[in-house]
Amino acid sequence: MINFQTFHIQLIFAIYDYAEVIFIKINNYRELSEARNYKVVKANELIQQSRFNLQAQEQKIILYLISKIKSEDIELKEHTFEIKDFCKVCGLDDDNGKNYKNIKDALKGINDKSIWISLENGKEAILQWFDYVIMDPRGGVVNIKISDRMKPYLLQLEKRFTEYQLLYTLGMKSQYSIRLYELLKSYEFRHKKLFEIEELKMRLSAEIYNRFPDFRRYVLESAVNEINRLSDLTVTYDLIKESRKYTKVEFSMKRKEDLDERIETLANINEIINSKKKLRGTT
Repeated sequence: MINFQTFHIQLIFAIYDYAEVIFIKINNYRELSEARNYKVVKANELIQQSRFNLQAQEQKIILYLISKIKSEDIELKEHTFEIKDFCKVCGLDDDNGKNYKNIKDALKGINDKSIWISLENGKEAILQWFDYVIMDPRGGVVNIKISDRMKPYLLQLEKRFTEYQLLYTLGMKSQYSIRLYELLKSYEFRHKKLFEIEELKMRLSAEIYNRFPDFRRYVLESAVNEINRLSDLTVTYDLIKESRKYTKVEFSMKRKEDLDERIETLANINEIINSKKKLRGTT
């Protein structure tokens, strides 16, 4: 014979447990959504006057760290993050056993590469991204300190800076897409930006494409397509010929204001970053 009182109590506990699980999932989703929507804020000099060659995943690590900086910070602090949390934010498979090695390789790749910045006095500075990186293989935790030399470009910015949501770079697969998006975002207020093609190659670290058709196919077309699908900008470009040779490219960009456009963009991003893709090595 069924003890209805016992059954009733068990049912209440089952409902409570289920509600607790749902609450935890909702809370985790909220935290994940907030992390993806943190803003990346950089001085325009760091975007417009710099040269660096980082793979897409390496750039995302840098942007992830910069998004952790608060507007009131007056010093660049040490950041601690769990690799699995970074993977969740980027839509990577956080259960992949190779993540630790791949993140380690990516961090080493970043630290082995310098960033060139053109200064107002005509000189050029070579900077490192990090002061140090400490990794714990047992806990999958990383402690990173962005170089203090980067302070003028990341802290207490009141003018000539660019900000955007980290989310708009997370779905991009090409290193050129992220870099071009940043560049165009910094000139967004002008609605147009003209580049010498050779200068643009240098800014994007795409000098390997000597033939213009290759540069157009693997850099321009690929990057503009990803920017249009996955960011808050709509971008078009026109090529300019001089003496039967393409020498300049003029971009037109505008922020997506149409609600349907923005919804479609978010759907495109979510389709990519919620697919639990594997983190590839940087070699």
